[in-house]
Parts: sequence; C-alpha cells; structure tokens
Amino acid sequence: MEAHVLILLAIPVFVAATLQGSIGFGMGMASAPFIAIVDPGLLPASIIMLAIVVSGTVLILDRSGLDFRGASWALVGRVPGNIIGAGLVVIMSPAVLSWLVALTVLGGILVSMRGWEPKVTRTTQAIAGGMSGIMGTTTSVGGAAMSIIWQSSEGPKLRGTMAAFFLAGSTLSLATLLAFGAIPQRAVEFAAWMLIPALIGLAVSRFINRYLNRKRTRVIALTASALGAGALIVTQVVELVAS
Repeated sequence: MEAHVLILLAIPVFVAATLQGSIGFGMGMASAPFIAIVDPGLLPASIIMLAIVVSGTVLILDRSGLDFRGASWALVGRVPGNIIGAGLVVIMSPAVLSWLVALTVLGGILVSMRGWEPKVTRTTQAIAGGMSGIMGTTTSVGGAAMSIIWQSSEGPKLRGTMAAFFLAGSTLSLATLLAFGAIPQRAVEFAAWMLIPALIGLAVSRFINRYLNRKRTRVIALTASALGAGALIVTQVVELVAS
C-alpha cells in the first residue's frame, strides 16, 4: 500500500481509537468503512487485531469499572456468534453482510433514541454478545449491540466492561478467522502500520474522558453507532455505483 494512502487511513484509525478509549467501542465503526473503500480484504482481520491492543490497554486503565459478571454473560453469547460470523464471511458477500449489519444497528438505535432501554439481564447480555460476535466477525462493527444494552452505564464502567468484552471477544474472533483461513498477510502488515495512530488516539481519549458524564457518554455512543451504520451504507452505495 502506498505511503499517502496509509497516511490518509491513519486519520480514521486515530479517530476510532479515540472513540474506543472514551466510550468503550468504535474501533470498527469509525475506521472500517474507510478501509473498506481502499481494500475490503483488509477487513475484518486488521481492525480486530488493532481492537485487541486498544481494548487491552483500556482494560488496564479502567479496570476499576469492570463489571466482570456482565462481561462474562456477554461472552457466553459471543462464542457462538463468532462461529456463525466466520461462517457467514465464507459463504456470503461483504455487501450483503454490510447491509444486514447496518440495518440491524440502525433499528436498535432508533428504538433506543425513542426512549427504549433494554433491561440488563443475563439473557439480554448474552443475546447482545451473540449479535456483537456475528457483526464484529463479519464486518468489524460489533460495538453497537453492546452499546445499546449498556447505554446507561457510567463512563468508567462502560469502558472497563466493554474493554474486557472486546479483548476476549476480539481474540476469539481472530482465532476463529485464523481457523477459517480468513486472515491475509496484508491485513497483518496494515495493522502493524496503524498501531501508531491507534495508540495516539488512545492517549488523546484520556483527556476527553475528564469531560464525559453518563448522559454525554450515552449520546456519543448512540451517535457513533448511527454514524458507523450510515458509513457502511454509504460505502456499499459507492461500490454499487462504481460497479
């Protein structure tokens, strides 16, 4: 990949890592659509690898807010979700998967913005974890499902719990993709180049977090989810027109 392209893609990766460090997710939502325009084959593996590094760092920094039980139940759903997602990557086109994810995310956001907040139970957390596994493994956009279920959590709790969930979930996704032979070498190389902007974004997020309360965190989380879904749709429309 040419140097100027790497520099341009470093911008959305920086923004994505900043979001992930502030609200617990966003690595895939803010960067995957732009990466897909350049080379869809880089997804989802490259973003999953970056998410592992960023999530691990956030977990260390916000470990005091971790809801271990909630993250555990979400992971119960994530495991079968990863397997289903990896299978879909093999048998379905990226375009179809992107449309399904985008519409699912927008539906959840719409009902959330109308005042609906799902009750946080073992079952709902496991279901959200399963949806996140499917979406994250297929398109790198797995945060929306968890943001909807945990949307009312305080900042440190949201970040710490999401970080634990995504660290374990992304590791499982990467292992599943590896088992299916769906990790190209160029995705590994691209992720290595993007580590620097990702870590810089994470550092910037620590300053932003000082000004975030629960209401602001919820608004940013739902807005980021909506923008991510919208970007997926725009990406598919552009590809459709180009073809």
